[in-house]
Amino acid sequence: MKAYVVKKWLKGPEEMTIEETSVTAPKQGEVQIKVKAVGLNFFDTLMIQGRYQIKPPFPFVPGGEFSGVVESSTVPQYKVGDRVFGSGSAFAEVVNVEASKLLPMPKNFTFEQACGLYITYPTSYSALVLRANLKAGEYCLVHAAAGGVGIAAVQIAKALGAIVIATAGSEEKLQVAKKFGADHLINYRDKDWTDQVKKVTKGHGADVVYDPVGLVEQSTKCTAWNGRILIIGFAQGTIEKIPANRLLLKNISAVGLHWGAYTKNEPERIPEVWKALFELFESGKLLPALYDTVYSFSDIPKGLKAINDRESYAKVVATVGKKDSKI
Repeated sequence: MKAYVVKKWLKGPEEMTIEETSVTAPKQGEVQIKVKAVGLNFFDTLMIQGRYQIKPPFPFVPGGEFSGVVESSTVPQYKVGDRVFGSGSAFAEVVNVEASKLLPMPKNFTFEQACGLYITYPTSYSALVLRANLKAGEYCLVHAAAGGVGIAAVQIAKALGAIVIATAGSEEKLQVAKKFGADHLINYRDKDWTDQVKKVTKGHGADVVYDPVGLVEQSTKCTAWNGRILIIGFAQGTIEKIPANRLLLKNISAVGLHWGAYTKNEPERIPEVWKALFELFESGKLLPALYDTVYSFSDIPKGLKAINDRESYAKVVATVGKKDSKI
Protein backbone atom coordinates (compact mmCIF):
# COMPACT_ATOMS: atom_id res chain seq x y z
CA MET A 1 0.00 0.00 0.00
CA LYS A 2 0.98 3.65 -0.36
CA ALA A 3 1.46 5.93 2.64
CA TYR A 4 3.13 9.19 3.62
CA VAL A 5 6.03 8.23 5.87
CA VAL A 6 7.91 10.77 8.02
CA LYS A 7 11.44 9.68 8.98
CA LYS A 8 12.73 13.04 10.23
CA TRP A 9 11.26 16.43 11.11
CA LEU A 10 10.28 18.28 7.95
CA LYS A 11 10.30 21.97 7.08
CA GLY A 12 6.76 21.78 5.77
CA PRO A 13 4.20 19.76 3.78
CA GLU A 14 6.15 20.25 0.56
CA GLU A 15 8.76 17.81 1.89
CA MET A 16 6.26 14.99 2.49
CA THR A 17 6.81 11.88 0.35
CA ILE A 18 4.76 8.79 -0.49
CA GLU A 19 6.28 5.35 0.00
CA GLU A 20 5.22 1.81 -0.73
CA THR A 21 4.75 0.01 2.60
CA SER A 22 3.48 -3.40 3.68
CA VAL A 23 0.03 -4.03 5.13
CA THR A 24 0.14 -5.79 8.49
CA ALA A 25 -2.68 -7.73 10.13
CA PRO A 26 -4.59 -5.83 12.84
CA LYS A 27 -3.70 -6.68 16.43
CA GLN A 28 -6.32 -7.81 18.92
CA GLY A 29 -8.58 -4.84 19.62
CA GLU A 30 -7.84 -3.22 16.25
CA VAL A 31 -9.81 -2.82 13.05
CA GLN A 32 -8.29 -2.63 9.57
CA ILE A 33 -9.78 0.11 7.39
CA LYS A 34 -9.55 0.73 3.67
CA VAL A 35 -9.28 4.52 3.71
CA LYS A 36 -11.66 6.38 1.40
CA ALA A 37 -11.09 10.00 2.46
CA VAL A 38 -8.96 11.96 4.93
CA GLY A 39 -9.50 15.24 6.76
CA LEU A 40 -6.62 17.71 6.73
CA ASN A 41 -5.82 19.84 9.78
CA PHE A 42 -3.44 22.64 10.73
CA PHE A 43 -1.96 20.44 13.44
CA ASP A 44 -0.90 17.88 10.82
CA THR A 45 1.72 20.36 9.65
CA LEU A 46 2.86 21.03 13.21
CA MET A 47 3.15 17.27 13.73
CA ILE A 48 5.48 16.65 10.78
CA GLN A 49 7.65 19.61 11.86
CA GLY A 50 8.01 18.42 15.45
CA ARG A 51 6.13 21.48 16.69
CA TYR A 52 3.05 19.68 18.07
CA GLN A 53 2.67 18.67 21.72
CA ILE A 54 2.63 15.03 20.63
CA LYS A 55 5.87 13.86 18.97
CA PRO A 56 5.55 10.31 17.64
CA PRO A 57 8.71 8.20 17.17
CA PHE A 58 10.16 7.85 13.68
CA PRO A 59 9.12 6.57 11.27
CA PHE A 60 5.44 7.49 11.46
CA VAL A 61 2.47 8.07 9.17
CA PRO A 62 0.85 11.46 9.86
CA GLY A 63 -2.79 12.41 9.49
CA GLY A 64 -5.41 12.75 12.19
CA GLU A 65 -8.77 11.98 10.55
CA PHE A 66 -10.16 9.51 8.02
CA SER A 67 -13.23 7.65 6.84
CA GLY A 68 -13.41 4.30 5.13
CA VAL A 69 -14.63 0.72 5.01
CA VAL A 70 -13.78 -2.08 7.42
CA GLU A 71 -11.64 -4.75 5.72
CA SER A 72 -10.81 -6.85 8.78
CA SER A 73 -11.90 -6.73 12.42
CA THR A 74 -10.82 -8.32 15.71
CA VAL A 75 -13.76 -6.89 17.67
CA PRO A 76 -17.49 -7.74 17.54
CA GLN A 77 -18.79 -4.18 17.18
CA TYR A 78 -17.32 -3.70 13.70
CA LYS A 79 -17.79 -6.05 10.77
CA VAL A 80 -16.30 -6.25 7.29
CA GLY A 81 -18.02 -3.70 5.05
CA ASP A 82 -19.01 -1.28 7.83
CA ARG A 83 -18.62 2.40 6.95
CA VAL A 84 -16.67 4.15 9.70
CA PHE A 85 -14.71 7.27 10.56
CA GLY A 86 -11.95 7.77 13.08
CA SER A 87 -8.44 8.89 13.93
CA GLY A 88 -4.92 7.56 13.59
CA SER A 89 -2.12 7.49 10.97
CA ALA A 90 -4.63 8.55 8.34
CA PHE A 91 -2.43 9.44 5.37
CA ALA A 92 -2.32 5.87 4.05
CA GLU A 93 -4.41 3.63 1.84
CA VAL A 94 -4.96 1.15 4.68
CA VAL A 95 -4.83 1.77 8.44
CA ASN A 96 -5.06 -0.41 11.54
CA VAL A 97 -6.82 1.47 14.31
CA GLU A 98 -7.89 0.71 17.86
CA ALA A 99 -11.65 0.14 17.91
CA SER A 100 -11.96 2.88 20.55
CA LYS A 101 -10.87 5.41 17.93
CA LEU A 102 -13.64 4.51 15.48
CA LEU A 103 -17.30 5.42 15.10
CA PRO A 104 -19.96 4.37 12.58
CA MET A 105 -20.58 6.95 9.89
CA PRO A 106 -23.78 8.99 10.25
CA LYS A 107 -26.51 7.88 7.89
CA ASN A 108 -26.49 9.56 4.47
CA PHE A 109 -23.05 11.14 4.98
CA THR A 110 -20.48 10.74 2.22
CA PHE A 111 -16.93 9.62 2.98
CA GLU A 112 -15.78 13.16 2.26
CA GLN A 113 -18.24 14.58 4.78
CA ALA A 114 -17.44 11.97 7.43
CA CYS A 115 -13.64 12.06 7.22
CA GLY A 116 -13.40 15.40 9.00
CA LEU A 117 -15.76 14.72 11.90
CA TYR A 118 -13.62 12.93 14.47
CA ILE A 119 -11.59 15.86 15.81
CA THR A 120 -13.24 19.01 14.50
CA TYR A 121 -16.80 18.64 15.76
CA PRO A 122 -16.18 17.26 19.26
CA THR A 123 -13.52 19.94 19.75
CA SER A 124 -16.04 22.68 19.07
CA TYR A 125 -18.93 21.02 20.90
CA SER A 126 -16.96 20.26 24.06
CA ALA A 127 -15.53 23.77 24.08
CA LEU A 128 -18.89 25.51 23.74
CA VAL A 129 -20.89 23.15 25.96
CA LEU A 130 -18.56 21.54 28.50
CA ARG A 131 -16.18 24.46 28.97
CA ALA A 132 -18.21 27.59 28.20
CA ASN A 133 -21.75 26.39 28.98
CA LEU A 134 -23.08 28.44 26.07
CA LYS A 135 -26.76 29.26 26.48
CA ALA A 136 -29.52 30.16 24.06
CA GLY A 137 -29.70 33.91 23.48
CA GLU A 138 -26.05 34.57 24.36
CA TYR A 139 -23.66 36.26 21.97
CA CYS A 140 -20.98 33.86 20.69
CA LEU A 141 -18.00 35.37 18.89
CA VAL A 142 -16.26 32.82 16.66
CA HIS A 143 -12.86 33.72 15.25
CA ALA A 144 -11.64 32.17 12.00
CA ALA A 145 -15.26 31.23 11.53
CA ALA A 146 -14.74 29.77 8.05
CA GLY A 147 -11.96 27.41 9.14
CA GLY A 148 -12.36 23.74 10.03
CA VAL A 149 -13.12 24.06 13.75
CA GLY A 150 -14.53 27.56 13.31
CA ILE A 151 -17.30 26.56 10.90
CA ALA A 152 -18.19 23.69 13.23
CA ALA A 153 -18.38 26.15 16.13
CA VAL A 154 -20.67 28.45 14.11
CA GLN A 155 -23.09 25.61 13.39
CA ILE A 156 -23.06 24.22 16.92
CA ALA A 157 -23.52 27.64 18.54
CA LYS A 158 -26.43 28.34 16.20
CA ALA A 159 -27.98 24.94 16.97
CA LEU A 160 -27.74 25.80 20.68
CA GLY A 161 -29.68 28.99 20.10
CA ALA A 162 -26.85 31.51 20.41
CA ILE A 163 -26.46 34.71 18.40
CA VAL A 164 -23.34 34.05 16.34
CA ILE A 165 -20.84 36.75 15.43
CA ALA A 166 -18.33 35.41 12.90
CA THR A 167 -14.93 36.87 12.13
CA ALA A 168 -12.68 36.03 9.21
CA GLY A 169 -10.02 37.69 7.11
CA SER A 170 -11.87 38.07 3.81
CA GLU A 171 -15.35 38.71 2.44
CA GLU A 172 -15.37 35.29 0.77
CA LYS A 173 -14.75 33.53 4.08
CA LEU A 174 -17.33 35.65 5.87
CA GLN A 175 -19.93 34.60 3.32
CA VAL A 176 -19.06 30.95 4.00
CA ALA A 177 -19.72 31.56 7.71
CA LYS A 178 -23.02 33.26 6.86
CA LYS A 179 -24.07 30.29 4.71
CA PHE A 180 -23.65 28.01 7.73
CA GLY A 181 -25.58 30.14 10.19
CA ALA A 182 -23.60 33.19 11.32
CA ASP A 183 -25.86 36.12 12.25
CA HIS A 184 -23.26 38.91 12.06
CA LEU A 185 -20.05 39.16 10.02
CA ILE A 186 -16.88 41.08 10.93
CA ASN A 187 -13.49 41.17 9.21
CA TYR A 188 -10.85 40.84 11.94
CA ARG A 189 -8.38 42.66 9.70
CA ASP A 190 -10.37 45.85 10.36
CA LYS A 191 -8.61 47.93 13.01
CA ASP A 192 -11.90 48.61 14.76
CA TRP A 193 -13.23 45.04 14.77
CA THR A 194 -13.61 45.01 18.56
CA ASP A 195 -15.72 48.17 18.36
CA GLN A 196 -17.84 46.47 15.70
CA VAL A 197 -18.49 43.58 18.10
CA LYS A 198 -19.57 46.01 20.81
CA LYS A 199 -21.88 47.75 18.34
CA VAL A 200 -23.47 44.49 17.21
CA THR A 201 -24.06 43.46 20.83
CA LYS A 202 -25.42 46.91 21.74
CA GLY A 203 -22.57 47.47 24.17
CA HIS A 204 -23.04 44.14 25.94
CA GLY A 205 -20.04 42.36 24.43
CA ALA A 206 -19.55 38.71 23.53
CA ASP A 207 -20.63 36.24 26.22
CA VAL A 208 -18.46 33.51 24.72
CA VAL A 209 -15.40 33.92 22.51
CA TYR A 210 -14.17 30.90 20.51
CA ASP A 211 -10.56 31.49 19.53
CA PRO A 212 -8.48 29.05 17.45
CA VAL A 213 -6.25 31.88 16.18
CA GLY A 214 -4.61 33.71 19.08
CA LEU A 215 -6.81 36.80 19.47
CA VAL A 216 -7.49 36.53 23.20
CA GLU A 217 -5.80 39.78 24.21
CA GLN A 218 -7.77 41.82 21.67
CA SER A 219 -10.98 39.92 22.38
CA THR A 220 -10.94 40.99 26.04
CA LYS A 221 -11.80 44.47 24.78
CA CYS A 222 -15.19 43.27 23.54
CA THR A 223 -15.97 40.45 25.96
CA ALA A 224 -19.03 40.80 28.19
CA TRP A 225 -19.10 40.86 31.99
CA ASN A 226 -18.75 37.23 33.12
CA GLY A 227 -17.65 36.36 29.59
CA ARG A 228 -15.85 33.12 28.75
CA ILE A 229 -12.94 33.03 26.31
CA LEU A 230 -12.16 29.62 24.83
CA ILE A 231 -8.52 29.02 23.89
CA ILE A 232 -8.60 26.46 21.08
CA GLY A 233 -5.30 27.06 19.30
CA PHE A 234 -2.74 29.50 17.95
CA ALA A 235 -3.10 29.43 14.17
CA GLN A 236 -1.36 32.77 13.77
CA GLY A 237 1.80 31.15 15.11
CA THR A 238 2.49 32.84 18.45
CA ILE A 239 1.33 31.94 21.94
CA GLU A 240 -0.19 34.96 23.62
CA LYS A 241 0.56 36.47 27.00
CA ILE A 242 -2.79 37.61 28.40
CA PRO A 243 -2.91 40.76 30.60
CA ALA A 244 -4.46 39.35 33.78
CA ASN A 245 -5.96 42.71 34.72
CA ARG A 246 -8.25 42.48 31.66
CA LEU A 247 -9.67 39.24 33.01
CA LEU A 248 -10.07 40.68 36.49
CA LEU A 249 -11.89 43.86 35.55
CA LYS A 250 -14.75 42.14 33.71
CA ASN A 251 -14.89 38.78 35.53
CA ILE A 252 -13.69 37.08 32.37
CA SER A 253 -12.81 33.39 32.39
CA ALA A 254 -10.12 32.26 29.92
CA VAL A 255 -10.29 28.49 29.57
CA GLY A 256 -8.45 26.01 27.40
CA LEU A 257 -9.82 23.05 25.51
CA HIS A 258 -7.75 19.98 24.63
CA TRP A 259 -10.25 17.45 23.31
CA GLY A 260 -7.65 14.74 22.85
CA ALA A 261 -6.81 14.79 26.57
CA TYR A 262 -10.36 13.76 27.53
CA THR A 263 -9.40 10.17 26.70
CA LYS A 264 -7.00 10.18 29.64
CA ASN A 265 -8.64 12.64 32.02
CA GLU A 266 -12.43 12.47 31.52
CA PRO A 267 -13.22 9.49 29.29
CA GLU A 268 -16.80 9.40 30.55
CA ARG A 269 -17.54 12.70 28.74
CA ILE A 270 -16.62 11.32 25.30
CA PRO A 271 -19.78 9.24 24.66
CA GLU A 272 -21.85 12.12 26.03
CA VAL A 273 -20.40 14.49 23.44
CA TRP A 274 -20.78 12.02 20.56
CA LYS A 275 -24.38 11.21 21.49
CA ALA A 276 -25.26 14.90 21.30
CA LEU A 277 -23.40 15.33 18.02
CA PHE A 278 -25.04 12.34 16.35
CA GLU A 279 -28.44 13.72 17.32
CA LEU A 280 -27.50 17.01 15.66
CA PHE A 281 -26.13 15.22 12.56
CA GLU A 282 -29.25 13.12 12.14
CA SER A 283 -31.57 16.08 12.72
CA GLY A 284 -29.87 17.97 9.90
CA LYS A 285 -28.83 20.83 12.20
CA LEU A 286 -25.17 20.02 11.56
CA LEU A 287 -23.93 19.36 8.04
CA PRO A 288 -20.17 19.22 7.37
CA ALA A 289 -18.93 22.19 5.39
CA LEU A 290 -16.27 21.23 2.83
CA TYR A 291 -13.73 23.32 0.94
CA ASP A 292 -14.60 23.48 -2.76
CA THR A 293 -11.32 21.82 -3.78
CA VAL A 294 -11.28 18.13 -2.88
CA TYR A 295 -7.67 16.98 -3.14
CA SER A 296 -6.34 13.63 -4.30
CA PHE A 297 -4.13 11.44 -2.12
CA SER A 298 -1.02 12.59 -3.96
CA ASP A 299 -1.99 16.23 -3.45
CA ILE A 300 -2.37 16.09 0.35
CA PRO A 301 0.71 18.38 0.76
CA LYS A 302 -1.04 20.98 -1.43
CA GLY A 303 -4.13 20.79 0.78
CA LEU A 304 -2.05 21.29 3.93
CA LYS A 305 -0.27 24.22 2.31
CA ALA A 306 -3.64 25.81 1.45
CA ILE A 307 -4.59 25.59 5.14
CA ASN A 308 -1.26 27.02 6.29
CA ASP A 309 -1.45 29.87 3.76
CA ARG A 310 -5.05 30.62 4.84
CA GLU A 311 -6.27 30.10 1.31
CA SER A 312 -8.82 27.47 2.28
CA TYR A 313 -12.05 27.62 4.20
CA ALA A 314 -14.31 25.09 5.93
CA LYS A 315 -12.96 21.52 6.07
CA VAL A 316 -10.19 20.55 3.66
CA VAL A 317 -10.38 16.90 2.62
CA ALA A 318 -8.66 14.51 0.23
CA THR A 319 -9.94 11.32 -1.35
CA VAL A 320 -7.91 8.13 -1.27
CA GLY A 321 -8.34 6.09 -4.42
CA LYS A 322 -11.55 6.37 -6.39
CA LYS A 323 -14.03 9.12 -5.49
CA ASP A 324 -16.78 6.73 -4.42
CA SER A 325 -18.59 8.67 -1.78
CA LYS A 326 -21.24 6.10 -0.93
CA ILE A 327 -19.58 2.69 -1.30
